[in-house]
Amino acid sequence: MESDPDQSSLSDDRARSALGGVGAVLLGAAAWGSTGTAAHFAPAGAGSASIGAARIVLGGAVLLGLALRSRHRDGLRALLAAGTAARAWLALAAVAVAGYQLCFFAAVRLTGVAIGTVVAIGSAPVFTGLISRLTGGPALTPRWMTATAAAIGGCAVLVTGGKAAGVQLGGVGLALLAGACYAIYAVTAGRLIAGGNSQAVVMGVLFGAAAVVLTPVLAATSPGWLLSGRGLAVTAYLGLVTTAAAYLLYGYGLRTVAVPTAVTLGLAEPVVAALLGVIVLGERLGAPALAGLVLVGLAIVILTSAGRRINARAPG
Repeated sequence: MESDPDQSSLSDDRARSALGGVGAVLLGAAAWGSTGTAAHFAPAGAGSASIGAARIVLGGAVLLGLALRSRHRDGLRALLAAGTAARAWLALAAVAVAGYQLCFFAAVRLTGVAIGTVVAIGSAPVFTGLISRLTGGPALTPRWMTATAAAIGGCAVLVTGGKAAGVQLGGVGLALLAGACYAIYAVTAGRLIAGGNSQAVVMGVLFGAAAVVLTPVLAATSPGWLLSGRGLAVTAYLGLVTTAAAYLLYGYGLRTVAVPTAVTLGLAEPVVAALLGVIVLGERLGAPALAGLVLVGLAIVILTSAGRRINARAPG
């Protein structure tokens, strides 16, 4: 029997769209992976809370500005006019965005760029899968479970490697809390975008609100470091590249990639962070840490390769 050309074309379009979404998520994750390294070059007087707050205040302002453009105003009004439950999720997700920044940068300062990033982002898929399922999301696939198991294994090896990898338990605890905050944000944003809302509008509202939450934090954390050339350069990079551009890419990916899958793909972030930590900052990773990174890389390979096979034979 001959195949229907229209059905074949539709299948190809879906496959390209899905792969484009995967690519956007991975690009966003790669940008996030440079966050800890960039923060390392902030002036000496810049604390972790101040850096995280400055990043979101700038990035959130840019994203909110994009959401306020005329072509997005109808979508913005519709999102803000949603029911009480939707507004409550928006508020919770905005607080989670703010909480992630504070916990993540504190974790990186305590336990290093590579380890802090791997634990924060490595734990996020687990939290995301649980939250998504407990709030009525679809069943988790074997592919996701396999990839996430590899990620958990990688993080476990890193943590149990302790002294060899330079792990501090306080930093690990903050990194886990950051992972939970990330999951809350990701589930909320994913459902809003999958429901037809523009990613520019959703990201603008969430990060604009988070910027408002973190403005007092920035004011209270001696922001004088922002007046230096280095402080301005670091803040501009963190706000424009690792926040505005990265989260728009991530939001675009969420249109075609399921949230638990997107968060697991975000494990590209710690791989980039670890490489930058070693190459740029001269951090040393012992054998346990390297083994953990290999497991995280394996998780990404499992997820993306399986995704390509499934997309290639997607039904019309």
